[in-house]
Amino acid sequence: MLERPGNGTAAIVVALDLGEPDYLESLEEMQLLARSGGVDVLAVVRGRRDRPDPALYAGKGKVQEIELAVAEHRATVVIFNHALSPIQERNLERQLNCRVIDRTSLILDIFAQRARSHEGKLQVELAQLEHLSTRLVRGWTHLERQRGGIGMRGPGETQLETDRRLLGKRVKLLREKLSLVRAQHATQRRSRSRAHVFSVSLVGYTNAGKSTLFNRLAKADAYAADQLFATLDTTTRRLSGIRGAAVVISDTVGFIRHLPHTLVDAFQATLEETIKANLLLHIVDAGSPDRDLQIAAVNQVLSEIGANQVPQIMVFNKIDRTQVEPRMERDEYGRISRLWLSALTGDGIVNLRDAIQEYALNSIDPGQPAAA
Repeated sequence: MLERPGNGTAAIVVALDLGEPDYLESLEEMQLLARSGGVDVLAVVRGRRDRPDPALYAGKGKVQEIELAVAEHRATVVIFNHALSPIQERNLERQLNCRVIDRTSLILDIFAQRARSHEGKLQVELAQLEHLSTRLVRGWTHLERQRGGIGMRGPGETQLETDRRLLGKRVKLLREKLSLVRAQHATQRRSRSRAHVFSVSLVGYTNAGKSTLFNRLAKADAYAADQLFATLDTTTRRLSGIRGAAVVISDTVGFIRHLPHTLVDAFQATLEETIKANLLLHIVDAGSPDRDLQIAAVNQVLSEIGANQVPQIMVFNKIDRTQVEPRMERDEYGRISRLWLSALTGDGIVNLRDAIQEYALNSIDPGQPAAA
């Protein structure tokens, strides 16, 4: 449908400093994203601008530098650590004669690789099509050409109009299927609520160690790896060892700064497990020099999806990489608010189990019997 230069994994990464305070951290994260997506980063082109160029984002001089890097390294794709408009992508591809994608497209591609469940695949496809729909507006002008097509178009309908119509039908179908998934989730949550089951959801920045902690707590075998977005599909398990309360815990997709809105919108079925939880465990990589910005990015997404009012415990993970000892802190109301532990070694896990139990028992209605 889109007559664009071919795909490939040999890439040039472009990262322009537009004055953001987290420029260097964002660049490092972009390279991690590329590796997580199976991309071979051959070179990084950096530069500084006050604002993006409307036509090429990077400006003519910088684009010429990128063009030389593409030729020198025989790159097949250029990845911008920014959000590009359809026109900017089109103009850059014409100038560079290779595929050009932005940060959003790379994240969507990683999600497509990670999706395993039927629900996950539906959500990823919806996000991809929502992103593609913006590229059918003014991006690639070849779509405006009239084409013959038996049984595909009405009189005078252009290829662009056909693309829009077919894409719209597919998006509608995906939303209907995901609506059924959300209804099933809602039924499961009502069943847990009637059984007075306390729901805990793990949230946090991607690669903070959520899946490792989930496996430690639930004695599960969820996939865990030292890469961004290793977990995409939500997994829920019964949490054993909690006295006086029935508890389930869910491992969810990790968040990232500048999370594409198409993903937030498409993953409502998954994110509702976070919104409807009784307690959030906000997992933080204690050894990351960028942890404060990562915490802020996660809290921003939680606010966007309406989960910022759910009680939250900040769990500083990976203390095995630091000199910090396991400990617990309470807030001014006496509630456990912060914990330091290592999901890998198990140090501090007992404190976390005690914290979950305390929150679960405090949530029980005095008029209701506690679960065995």
